[in-house]
Amino acid sequence: MKILSVTELTLAIKRQLEPQFAHIQVKGEVTNIRAQSSGHLYFSLKDQGSQISAVLFKGNARSVSRLPKAGDQIVVRGELSLYAPRGSYQIIVRELEHAGVGELLMKLHQLKEELKARGWLSPDHKKNLPKYPKTIGVVTSPTGSVIQDIIHVLKRRFPHFHLILNPVRVQGKEAAEEIASAIKTFNTHQMVDVMIVGRGGGSLEDLWPFNEECVAEAIFHSKIPIISAVGHETDVTLADCVADVRAPTPSAAAEVSVKEQSAQNEFLTQTQERLDHILKQKMRHGSALIQGAARHPLLASPFAILSEHYQRVDDFSTQLDTSFRHKLNHLELQLIALKRELQGKRPQGEITQLRQKLRSYAEGIQVAMTHLLKRKEEHLKQLSTHINAVNPESILKKGYCIPFAEKENSVMMSSRVVTPGLGLRLRFHDGTVRALALEVDGN
Repeated sequence: MKILSVTELTLAIKRQLEPQFAHIQVKGEVTNIRAQSSGHLYFSLKDQGSQISAVLFKGNARSVSRLPKAGDQIVVRGELSLYAPRGSYQIIVRELEHAGVGELLMKLHQLKEELKARGWLSPDHKKNLPKYPKTIGVVTSPTGSVIQDIIHVLKRRFPHFHLILNPVRVQGKEAAEEIASAIKTFNTHQMVDVMIVGRGGGSLEDLWPFNEECVAEAIFHSKIPIISAVGHETDVTLADCVADVRAPTPSAAAEVSVKEQSAQNEFLTQTQERLDHILKQKMRHGSALIQGAARHPLLASPFAILSEHYQRVDDFSTQLDTSFRHKLNHLELQLIALKRELQGKRPQGEITQLRQKLRSYAEGIQVAMTHLLKRKEEHLKQLSTHINAVNPESILKKGYCIPFAEKENSVMMSSRVVTPGLGLRLRFHDGTVRALALEVDGN
């Protein structure tokens, strides 16, 4: 018989052992767990009669949602390997799940299908969230970080919020009944406008109360809109499916509950800022127009505005005088002609008739002249009123004065031409005052 070396024997066992156990599933309790700085996890699986070593390498550990701890009942999948340096065999773990998780997933799937058949998951039963909720109800643990996150978000997004917490347990056997009872209590007393139901992240077992049928039933029959925020974004429970709105996190649920109110506040703030900006632009534009008009040459002296009206009054006066003279000359010629005709005929009857015609002509002329004079007089009054309105004298009567340089006897258009000690003459509506400039304040 050949004498084998330890290495030869170990390798022979390895070649015979490993192909026979290349795909195995083993269930047991975790013990002797050791986590290395390399990221590998070493532990043993035991039952009542024996134990076996196992190793979960770093690459495979990345795909495990929850690493095991001492005392956990787990099911591992992988292959058997003989570690030659120590002559011991161990399980190389490729996949790992906690015992009972498979059953829970199956139960969850069956219950979800039942609720779907009842129509509880249909979008037709989803209620719209109120745009401006006055009171927000929260069903969660009073000691966890969830309620603190919700309050923090509401303080930042909607400082004047009103929140009512209905404290419940969110993990354990009694949690589901407490959650369902809290939802019903809010509905019975109509205490809130919208409800947030949730908790932080955890394993499937930790989140299981939110997969219970009693919680799903309470959410479905709730008259108050419900936002579900259970676990993290990747966790989906039956409460999320039945709720009117599902938020990935409790903080997101708080933002969703006051989304419209926050949007309206932001819109009003932006609108106010735009209106302020527009009004300031309008005021600057109007001020620039006024300043530009004040510098216009026509407004530098009132005579530049009145000169055209003065000329029009003169033209109208000339036309009126000419018209009167022409009319009087014409009437005078008619009267002379009538007198000559009268002298030529002499008969008393014709004289009487002519006198009547003459009287009629005179009356007509008088009426025409009176009417013409009234029209011209009214027109003249209108022109006079207009002239007086823009007359510098009228402006001076309102409290203004016109400064003249005493030496040049010229109107001073700006404070920049005034120097201390300069003699001034101030023209008021009722007289002139001489003054001496002591100090000049310019813009």
